Amino acid sequence: MRKKHLTLRQKRAITGLLFILPWLIGFLVYYVKSLILTAQFSVSSIKMADTGGYISTFIGLDNFKNALFQHATFNQILLQSLKDIVIDVPFITFFSLFIAMMLNAKFKGRGLVRAIFFLPILLGSGAVLATLQLATQNIQGGATATIAEMAPSGGVSVDYYLGIFIDLGLPIRFVSYIIDLVGRIYDIVRASSVQIIIFIAALQSISPSLYEVSKIEGATTYETFWKVTFPMVSPLILTNVVYTIVDSFVNSGVVQIAYQTAFAGSFDYGLSSAMSVISTLIVSIILVVVGGLISKFTFYYN
Repeated sequence: MRKKHLTLRQKRAITGLLFILPWLIGFLVYYVKSLILTAQFSVSSIKMADTGGYISTFIGLDNFKNALFQHATFNQILLQSLKDIVIDVPFITFFSLFIAMMLNAKFKGRGLVRAIFFLPILLGSGAVLATLQLATQNIQGGATATIAEMAPSGGVSVDYYLGIFIDLGLPIRFVSYIIDLVGRIYDIVRASSVQIIIFIAALQSISPSLYEVSKIEGATTYETFWKVTFPMVSPLILTNVVYTIVDSFVNSGVVQIAYQTAFAGSFDYGLSSAMSVISTLIVSIILVVVGGLISKFTFYYN
């Protein structure tokens, strides 16, 4: 009897499954239980027992009502986190692609430059991160003081330059977006390291023959980017957007306030779980919508 051979698509599917299998096992063994427990806590009142453990009392949606309509700061922090995503995600994605294209070019010291852009990941934890944030605050404070001292009384202010942009016909929303972007430039650059590495891997996987053909056909650099480079890296654009959205929420104030509610002050585990569930649902909806929109313009080369 003839043996049934696997198709190329089936082999790739099996390879992908084996690649994510360690993560899948860890997710099922450790994370799913935590998700179920969080959902249970979000609809319960949790009291710590004197003998150890906890006492759970079902209270329905009271924790969600408290988080959305009674808590003093949760709504503000949630909206600010969503605003930060709108500001950060587009710029981080295109900034990462731009830097990756520069780092993918051949020049002396390329390895050192790549290491410099990867350093924020290595320096982004613990006391090192706190030191960098303190240094950034001192630099910003010193720069602000210097500008204030240099500016003459009644001289040109930042509002003057903003007025110029508005007089040129730029939309006020666009000017506000640029202002918010500049104010968060340190955080944006620090959050782009992983995305840059992913884009470099995508650029290096593009077949050189595609660029040779475009050069023979007389395509300009601009046309080559939009006809070859951008379509070939578009699957990784979706990957980086998803990663950036999740990473932004993980490091947002929503997670911090949920942690403080559970482990500091009132130790309200039920309210903290409700905050976590609300933010998780919102992130999931955003990921589904954004993923669906980007997938329509994603090109897969086989």
